[in-house]
Amino acid sequence: MKLASLAHGRDGRLVVVSRDLTRATDAFPVVPTLQAALDDWGRHAPRLADLAEGLEHGSVPSFRFHEHDCAAPLPRAYQWLDGSAYVNHVDLVRKARGATMPESFWTDPLMYQGGSDASLGPRQAVQARSEEDGIDFEAEIAVVTGDVPMGATREEALGSIRLIMLVNDVSLRNRIPGELAKGFGFVQSKPSSAYSPVTVTPDELGEAWREGRLHLPLLALVNGTLFGKPDAGADMTFDFGTLIAHAAATRRLSAGTIIGAGTVSNRDADGGPGRPVAEGGRGYACIAEQRMVEAIRSGEPKTPFLRFGDTVRIEMKDAAGHSIFGAIEQEILPHG
Repeated sequence: MKLASLAHGRDGRLVVVSRDLTRATDAFPVVPTLQAALDDWGRHAPRLADLAEGLEHGSVPSFRFHEHDCAAPLPRAYQWLDGSAYVNHVDLVRKARGATMPESFWTDPLMYQGGSDASLGPRQAVQARSEEDGIDFEAEIAVVTGDVPMGATREEALGSIRLIMLVNDVSLRNRIPGELAKGFGFVQSKPSSAYSPVTVTPDELGEAWREGRLHLPLLALVNGTLFGKPDAGADMTFDFGTLIAHAAATRRLSAGTIIGAGTVSNRDADGGPGRPVAEGGRGYACIAEQRMVEAIRSGEPKTPFLRFGDTVRIEMKDAAGHSIFGAIEQEILPHG
């Protein structure tokens, strides 16, 4: 099934959405918010699934679904943990500055804890104080978990996945080096993330969802031009089960925890850095990666970061070309 939270109060109004994203029905008779549904998923999920089936058959009241009416599926989530499952991306970061990547990065996931108390809806603008901060998008896949016990195995972790969605993990690149140099992680350089209008249960994805990975291209457009179409299932070193188990190694995770896989990143067919779309490659899921490849090839980056007035669109389509999650589409605006 597909679920969305319409903008309403702090936690949204839960609706069930049709597979083609054209119609919705109110979930209030079952449960008012997505977080409440996740808190007692075993009881609420079957009734929401019945609503979804009724929506497809036209047997329940429905209304026109508009993506721009949506908040983030979880407008204020209890926890947002972002991994870096695509080690190719990390490797490029290091190579661009002439550093060697530790071998442990291939066996032990990187992960940070970000802010999730004020998530952006799919059409809310990205506001920044200055273009000099190096404004960038990061197109990602994320999952939402149920309760996960401390020390969960990979298989147990995979079984905890309730929903899947898209993320724009907004980054202020020029603030990152100073923060990381303090040895304590991201805060100012990672403003609010934005999420897709719709979140879906794994069964909706069919064969595209297997082994804890989503095997479809993730489309990223800047000002209407395709910037990247990397395959989210390829070159994913750590699957979502491994990422969740990593997060739960020393503590339990509460229902509604969001786990991101990091910027989707593909190698080229020859094993080298991916090529831009204009050169016949799959492109990139963030501007920083294209700049890294430029630095490796020519000695300096050339592609500018986002400017005020730019727009970013992130979307994933099924094999028939239909949007699965709806689109994140955001304008970059000055704050205030």
